[in-house]
Amino acid sequence: MPEADSAATDLDLISFLKAIPDARMRRGVRIPAWYLLLVAVLGILSGCESLRDLERFARRHHAVLGKELGIELRRPPSDSAFRYFFLQVDVVALCTTIRDWTIAQIPGGASDLEQLVCDGKTLRGSIEATAGGGSAFIAQVTLYSAALGVAISQACYATGENHERAVL
Repeated sequence: MPEADSAATDLDLISFLKAIPDARMRRGVRIPAWYLLLVAVLGILSGCESLRDLERFARRHHAVLGKELGIELRRPPSDSAFRYFFLQVDVVALCTTIRDWTIAQIPGGASDLEQLVCDGKTLRGSIEATAGGGSAFIAQVTLYSAALGVAISQACYATGENHERAVL
C-alpha cells in the first residue's frame, strides 16, 4: 500500500490523525487507521449517521480520496471495517487529537479565547435507579468558544459519580 509524501503542515488534520495509535493487530490490516478516521470525519460532516452510511460515503468517494491523498487501496472500507476499528480505537486519544487540531486552527492558539460557554446534556436512555431511590444518568458537557462558534472540548461522565463543575 504505497503512500505518497505530502506537504503536510502542523495544521493538517491528517498529520494529527496519523499521531493516534492504531490498537489493531498488524496482521490483516489493509486500511490505515488515519484513513478510516479521516473518512469517518468527512462522512459525519457530510451527514452520515450510521456505519452503513460511512460505507456508502467511502465507496462513493474512494477514487477521488485515493487520488488526492496519494494512497492506493484495493477497495473502500466496509461497514464492518469501521465497526471493528471503532471498537478498538482509543477514544480519549481521538478526542484529544481532535481538540488539539481544533485549537491549532485558531490564530494565536487557545490563549486568545475571550469567552467560553459550557453546556451540559444528559444522554437519553442512560437512566439508572440508585440504591437511595434516586436516578443517575450519563451526561456530557461541552465547552464552546463564543468567538469561534465551535466546540473546543467535550467530556462524558456519570452523574452519580461526578458533577458538571468537576468535569469542566
